[in-house]
Amino acid sequence: MMEFERPLLSGKFIKRYKRFLVDLELEDGRIVTAHCANSGAMLGLLVPGAPVWVKSFPDESPRTLKYSWEIVGVDNTLVGINTSLPNHLVAEALEKKMIPELAEFPFYKREVKYSENSRIDFLLFNEQGELCYLEIKNVHLKRGHEAQFPDSVTTRGAKHLRDLMAMRRENHRAVTLYIIQRSDCHSFSLAEDLDFLYSQAAREARACGVEFLAYDCHITLKEIKLRQRVDSRF
Repeated sequence: MMEFERPLLSGKFIKRYKRFLVDLELEDGRIVTAHCANSGAMLGLLVPGAPVWVKSFPDESPRTLKYSWEIVGVDNTLVGINTSLPNHLVAEALEKKMIPELAEFPFYKREVKYSENSRIDFLLFNEQGELCYLEIKNVHLKRGHEAQFPDSVTTRGAKHLRDLMAMRRENHRAVTLYIIQRSDCHSFSLAEDLDFLYSQAAREARACGVEFLAYDCHITLKEIKLRQRVDSRF
């Protein structure tokens, strides 16, 4: 669970530019530029006039931008846009054994180098010395009743799948965990039309023994936390 330290400020979305910058109109009428911790296409989320909520930082903060975009409201649902958050949620979930599929691995290390020029998000292990390589992916795209990944071409994502396949061939467990930062999706699938090569790599990885899990989130203006597993359909 991630609790916001200070109340979020409300406003409206105006535009996004240079990938990591957004202009927003706060409730008091001020136009501010906020940091957008999301390098993806953000399909379906960049709606002019959509309600947004931002985290503010005190004047004495060394940050150049005093606002950070955290949540957007679309389709009567709150959606988390901060792509750095899923790893924090998973770390807490692992410590509290909230992911039954991974409960046999009580210990972990983060950002461990492996394969060729890659780092695994979590290297899980147990007292027997068994290893599980866990890659985390952020999801916010919804089409129909499904959450889908990716929302744009991700050659890096396909490389991660190939790296996991290599670990599986060495008889280690290998898992991709998709964290859906919304709670209104009935299932999860791959956006094959947006990145055919990633979808193809995912199916090859599954045939190789790589496991795929998807969990959604409960989001309020006070906190974001992991909620429950969502069925994967691919």
